[in-house]
Amino acid sequence: MMTTGLQIALLGGAVFGLGVALLVWRLMPADPDVVDVVRRYSPEAAKERSAVRTEVVAPGTVEKLGIWAIRRFPASVWGRSPTKELALLRVPVHRHYGTKVAYALVGLVLPPILSYYFTLIQLPVPVVVPAGGSLVLAAFLFLAPDMNVRSDAKKARGDFSRALGVYTDLVALERLSGAGSRQAMESAAEVGDNWVFRRIGEELQRSRWNGLAPWDSLQNLSEELGLPELNDLADVMRMSGEGSQVYDNLRARSAALRSAMLNTERATANAASERINMPMSLLGVVFMVILITPALLRVMAGT
Repeated sequence: MMTTGLQIALLGGAVFGLGVALLVWRLMPADPDVVDVVRRYSPEAAKERSAVRTEVVAPGTVEKLGIWAIRRFPASVWGRSPTKELALLRVPVHRHYGTKVAYALVGLVLPPILSYYFTLIQLPVPVVVPAGGSLVLAAFLFLAPDMNVRSDAKKARGDFSRALGVYTDLVALERLSGAGSRQAMESAAEVGDNWVFRRIGEELQRSRWNGLAPWDSLQNLSEELGLPELNDLADVMRMSGEGSQVYDNLRARSAALRSAMLNTERATANAASERINMPMSLLGVVFMVILITPALLRVMAGT
């Protein structure tokens, strides 16, 4: 019982000390990052804020937590945020930050709760274990949303590349039928109903209202989302705007996209085959050992 009381006292003191440290850190004058300040007032940041305002109508608990964290914490706390990946997945930045903070809070609270449970069942745990486990688990869970976003964005880029090959063929057919550059791009975007075609169609409609050329709009979208294939398509369509023959270039570009995707699929299949071959080889070695061991034991017993 003395040990349990001591652990509770130490835990309470640690929580109190953490609260005092956070209070002092909050009252200290802020040292803003110049790069972050310039980025917040850039046109790209204004576009992100406008997208957040249009998409989020009634923010939930995670969104509110993210907004509070963005206002309270400096930019250095978040590290290198996957901005392009979030834009590709259309996940607001404040929702992503709210998820990171929520996961970190779960990591801080979970080890002390487990330690208290073990204490109740007469299996006391040293106070160092939940304290260190809280810090380690909170740090890991704080970084986990970034890894999830990058993994989902990698799959989304693969889907985008596959759909972009089809879109390029459709644009080539529209140009072959005599349609203009903008009309061909917009008509091709209206054919598909998946998120890639909708995203391209929205960007083309926005370029019409902004007075931008459609290829310039696609180039901006490729830089925003980190999609070099879309930039190549924009370059081909820019040449069509200058009067060059574009049908053959578009068909060659779509063939190159399919070839690149095929090579990627082959590399993935080869890597999977190599991973399968290793346990199969190990199983063969174990089987040979099982066959040889009785004969070796008989020889050793005879000598």
